[in-house]
Amino acid sequence: MKIDIVSDTVCPWCFIGKRKLEKALAERPDLDVEISWHPFQLHPDMPREGADRREFTAMKFGSKDRAKAIYDNIRAAGETVDIPFQFEKIERSPNTLDSHRLIRWSWSAGCQDALVEILFRRFFIDGEDIGSRDVLIAAAAEAGMDTEIVADLLEKEADSKEVSAEDLHAREIGISGVPVFILDNKYALSGAQDPAAFLAAFEKIAAEQAAGASE
Repeated sequence: MKIDIVSDTVCPWCFIGKRKLEKALAERPDLDVEISWHPFQLHPDMPREGADRREFTAMKFGSKDRAKAIYDNIRAAGETVDIPFQFEKIERSPNTLDSHRLIRWSWSAGCQDALVEILFRRFFIDGEDIGSRDVLIAAAAEAGMDTEIVADLLEKEADSKEVSAEDLHAREIGISGVPVFILDNKYALSGAQDPAAFLAAFEKIAAEQAAGASE
């Protein structure tokens, strides 16, 4: 089964959704699953150097108190899937283009899912600036990627246009928020769905495949 995940590296619900998908897959060890991550920038107009986190979130949500209330709710949701969000550690809201470029390259390195996990952890738990190329290179090293190649690709702006084009394509097919999980190019689940929703979709796909095989 192929699972394509459209997400952003600064989307806390994408991190939560990843955990819920993993819980569902743990209940179906019989499934042969290939997971691919695809870019979506929640804030494509973010300056490349990023912005002050507190100022940005206050502007985004209308006030600092409103932002705090929203992130307190997300923190509580994270606790249900063992994610200890540390929003107070985050000082910068980054432009995520470079992180998506790195995720794109990690596919050929065979460590894409691991790298996505590392980026989520570094941003949401460690409070690191994943718009910083030094942080991205460190994340690449942790995932087992060749850091000399990564540094060179980052410097050359490799695949910037391709990542932006993939982001645009997601919007053109109707994606306006993330995460979105696309199963076998047929079914889409939007948001951080509970494991039961994934399991139901797995069963539906399996039933269709069995019916097709018997025809």
